[in-house]
Amino acid sequence: MSSDMTAARARTGGWGLLVLLCLAQFMLIVDITVVQVALPTIGTDLALGRESLTWVVTTYTLCFGGLMVLGGRLADAWGARRTLMAGLGLFTAASLACGLAGSGAMLIAGRALQGVGAALLSPAALAAITVAFTGERRGRALGVWAAVGGTGAALGVLLGGVLTAGPGWTWVFFVNAPIGLVVLAAVPPMVAATPGRRERLDVPGALLVTLATALLIYGLVAAGDAGWGSPGTVLPLAGSALLYAAFVKVERSVRSPLMRAATLARRPVISGTFVMLVATGLMLGLFFLSSLYLQNVLGLGALETGLLFLPVAVAITIGAQAGGHLVGRIGGRPVAVASFVLTAAGAALMTRVSPGASAYATLLPGFVLAALGIGPAFVTATTTTMANVPPGENGVASGVINTFHELGGSIGVAVVSTVAASSLVPGAAAGVGGFVSGFTLCAAVAGAAAVVALWLVPRGRPAAAFVGHGHGHSHGH
Repeated sequence: MSSDMTAARARTGGWGLLVLLCLAQFMLIVDITVVQVALPTIGTDLALGRESLTWVVTTYTLCFGGLMVLGGRLADAWGARRTLMAGLGLFTAASLACGLAGSGAMLIAGRALQGVGAALLSPAALAAITVAFTGERRGRALGVWAAVGGTGAALGVLLGGVLTAGPGWTWVFFVNAPIGLVVLAAVPPMVAATPGRRERLDVPGALLVTLATALLIYGLVAAGDAGWGSPGTVLPLAGSALLYAAFVKVERSVRSPLMRAATLARRPVISGTFVMLVATGLMLGLFFLSSLYLQNVLGLGALETGLLFLPVAVAITIGAQAGGHLVGRIGGRPVAVASFVLTAAGAALMTRVSPGASAYATLLPGFVLAALGIGPAFVTATTTTMANVPPGENGVASGVINTFHELGGSIGVAVVSTVAASSLVPGAAAGVGGFVSGFTLCAAVAGAAAVVALWLVPRGRPAAAFVGHGHGHSHGH
């Protein structure tokens, strides 16, 4: 009897741990989109221009993505529990710092620290789940974990609207503190302290890829004001190219590289990173433009903006679910191509925006259509890659895909911010030319991605074991 009770307690404890870790992951994912609706208010309160607002969004995803694989390696070296607690503690403290920020520089620094905390927490939490669950229960637990990703991104925009319209934008960050403290208090007894493995950490590789991407984003954002030919644009872009080249060299020479060159060169991995990069770039780019358009041009409040985004968020989730079923039936290539065609059509419809027309007639139908396309693209990126790499490279390939998930968002926001720069100047007359250019670019990029996917994404259906819903962060080597 006592052994049955112990087993039952272990089972319920396992699900309790899953709830807490999913809550922590939910916080991290929400923080990717939650600031989107708050941007105009943050800009007004802290007197931030277009460049600074762009960095408020991109700094978090840049540090989260650039350091995530290193976070996974640290979880192996230190043990999952230590890494999890360090990441959660840093993320919670950084969230408080963001809420208390009195200047743009403080807020952007806080966002960077949030990203570092997220990069430690996310892979460590996943490692803890894979240790706590076995067999069929592990599959169910990972399914719940993956669903949290899609739902978190979706609810972030609504939560951003509710908090900004209610207690104020600072609560977009303050709300993380009580959640973080609850998880910090409750998780340690539930997670077994696993001994770390002594292994070399590729810190130079992680720093190089993060700095290279930061310079790329800096150059892209600067181009909006200084022009593409100015030294302020050309020098960071050239520096970025040199650092990426240095990263490739480092990865070939170190004993335990962050990303193996052999894995990166595999067609399924190139295909998955391409689809993930473009899909996330389009999603966050469209949210960024739409939020500023709805509030700065049409004068909508934060709450109405958040509510207007709700059908878009639902469409991404529905698209991901449909994509999961379709990839298993007809294969990844047709799903990827159809995803980008839908997104291109949706973004093209969004170019009809005008200050005199209702957003419900012009912006929303196109955005919902684009979102229906973006959802399946996430699933295709993950599924087709994981099904086509050798078993020993699953963890590395998954880490690469998830890295590009975050970096794609950073790059997408930087590019649309530059293209739409003329309409994003604070206090400018309600001109929509920049927004139309931004939406047109998104439509063109999605159309081009459909053509590339037709050639790049592997043919055939993946094995049933690999069909998932696209937003999970897998872990391992």
